[in-house]
Amino acid sequence: MDKNQFLGRGWQFPPAFSAGNHQVMMNESEANINQSINLVLQTYRGERSLLPDFGSDLHHFLFRNRDATLKDEIALSVRQTLLHDEPRIHVDQVEVLYLAESDELVVIQVDYTIRQTNTRHNHVFPFSLLEGTNLTVGPNGAEPR
Repeated sequence: MDKNQFLGRGWQFPPAFSAGNHQVMMNESEANINQSINLVLQTYRGERSLLPDFGSDLHHFLFRNRDATLKDEIALSVRQTLLHDEPRIHVDQVEVLYLAESDELVVIQVDYTIRQTNTRHNHVFPFSLLEGTNLTVGPNGAEPR
């Protein structure tokens, strides 16, 4: 089996078209896996009617206080989600980082090994704890008035 067949080839997301020949832009191999990781983590579990178990539960962590427990829960959730929905990789480590300059932004770094080629890669996924709002968090995590 060709390496690229196993690693996958698919439409670039969001869909884009080349100007010259009006073909759908494609990605393959490691780029396809990174795109797949993004799609899995951005999709809410239950959002796809034909694949109700596909996706992550990251939306459950919105508006939570930033602490060590939250880091552990996010890391465990990401690890389980990728184990279930991305069979081409083995997740080596998930690290959740709080950015000092931002109260709402969390960076999730996934270190993984591609099973077929045994090559190591990492993927950084930005996650906002205040997603979909223009709110800022006041002192002690209180909402502004």
